[in-house]
Amino acid sequence: MLLFGQGQIGPEPFARPNEIGEDPVFHHQHLDASTQTGVGVFYLLIVLMNLGFAAYWFYNRRDRKQANIWIVVALVFLIHAAAYLFHAGWILPAFIRNAVDDFIGPVTYFMLSLVLFILFIYYRKGCTEPPVAWGILNISLLASGWAITDSNFRSIITKEDNVPIVLLIFSVGFFTWLGMRKAVVNDERMARGEPPLEKLEDEKVLVWPDLVYTELICMVIATFILVIWGVVLKAPLEQPATSAKAPNPSKAPWYFLGLQEMLVYYDPWMAGVVLPTMILVGLIAIPYIDFNQKGNGYYSFNERKVAIVTFNFGFIVLWVTLIVLGTFLRGPNWNFFGPFEYWDPHKVLPLNNVNLSDMFWLGLMGRVFEEGKDWFLRELPGIILVVLYMAALPPLLAKTVLKPFYVRMGFVRFFVLVTLIQFMAALPIKMVLRWTMNLKYIVYIPEYFFNI
Repeated sequence: MLLFGQGQIGPEPFARPNEIGEDPVFHHQHLDASTQTGVGVFYLLIVLMNLGFAAYWFYNRRDRKQANIWIVVALVFLIHAAAYLFHAGWILPAFIRNAVDDFIGPVTYFMLSLVLFILFIYYRKGCTEPPVAWGILNISLLASGWAITDSNFRSIITKEDNVPIVLLIFSVGFFTWLGMRKAVVNDERMARGEPPLEKLEDEKVLVWPDLVYTELICMVIATFILVIWGVVLKAPLEQPATSAKAPNPSKAPWYFLGLQEMLVYYDPWMAGVVLPTMILVGLIAIPYIDFNQKGNGYYSFNERKVAIVTFNFGFIVLWVTLIVLGTFLRGPNWNFFGPFEYWDPHKVLPLNNVNLSDMFWLGLMGRVFEEGKDWFLRELPGIILVVLYMAALPPLLAKTVLKPFYVRMGFVRFFVLVTLIQFMAALPIKMVLRWTMNLKYIVYIPEYFFNI
């Protein structure tokens, strides 16, 4: 596995049962006083949040029904807060934890992320309604509070270098909701013949003092938060990296965990060089291949459907979810562990992955090739598939489903766009093939260190 030359980061990647308040034989867990107090304070903050949301609906929106709903929700969280603050809180039942661990795997995790993304895009109008979004937030916070009562989950989620990833999840969710909410509102306004909200606030302000003062205040607040962060959370650094003792698991920094997860499915030259390069080239090329002049300067989904869906699929589904996967669900030996599963360093899973050439020649034709001989004929099925995917698919799309794009964009811009999308789609395609067919390589040429 790729090692990025760092020192060992953070404490031990897992805690033994008898170190986290768990019976090492029967795995019966109990919550200590400090943990219960922390969970109680967590729920108490959610109570204040819901009371503030109820006050907003009562005083600003004059909606008593919504205000009463969120007062009731606050009372539910208040009951939880009182139980844990008085050290009478409960632990998430074992059968729920076991069911979640049995259900969650690499396949179900990715497919669940994809399904949730599709549902959010399709039902964007309902999902971005403030009461619905606030309800989803409350459900996620309630589930988080219940989950953190599990010692294995708590030992991973509260590691100093994992705390920012928890914030990443909620911040990405918030800003995705905010952008989509503004897009939905503007689309409804433009459907009624009204201008987008940004056109109503077209007043210009001066850089000095308006912008500079705002930036100064943000800088002071950010500095204060970072100082408090640095005091409360220990710096997760240990001894310098050494080949004599490598941490298990050896994880890259969080912003490279997506690349490290890609190494499960591709060789380093592909996962660490070609695909990231295509991402950078794609970001550079987007302004030159975009022919849609609408949706500039204001939020809109209906006028930028392809761009928004493509970007969010690549960023959220193929990047953020892989970071979360690599942070919380990849344990010792880069094995997959459920959210509540003990990170056992001795866990061994059989890898029965086979190459496409073996499936074709050995499985279908019953022919065996000698190692080092006739490599071109041996890998010809995979080479044909790769050539068809990269060379034949773009013209086919230009003549069929993407013909309107081809007509408007022209030859060069269209084929650049389709090529970038093909490289982005190569990752989920390879992931699905690995999960469903145990496929390791489509093209396997060890004679020339070339594998796809």
